[in-house]
Amino acid sequence: MGILSSLLGGGNKTEQIQQAIAEGAMIVDVRSPGEFAQGHAKGSVNIPVQNVQRSLKKFKPGSTVILCCRSGARAGSVQGIIEGHGCKTINAGPWQNVAKAQ
Repeated sequence: MGILSSLLGGGNKTEQIQQAIAEGAMIVDVRSPGEFAQGHAKGSVNIPVQNVQRSLKKFKPGSTVILCCRSGARAGSVQGIIEGHGCKTINAGPWQNVAKAQ
């Protein structure tokens, strides 16, 4: 599975997340407030996917933003918006991946 993961861009996601956190990355959970209330990674902020565009002022251009949700699909859908604002993004997939990396 390691080779397949690397070919599909997986690499070692945990190390990538840990390094970004150590460097001060912002963790953004794009699930609904109800989903976020049921559990989330420590230090993450909840910006539901439909609010990302109007919340761009919260993202400092040049910074790294770790995105998470339930599966990674919603996080992936907003990556381009945030990258277009000048940030580097990491799609961590499920929020539990971030919690595990902490």
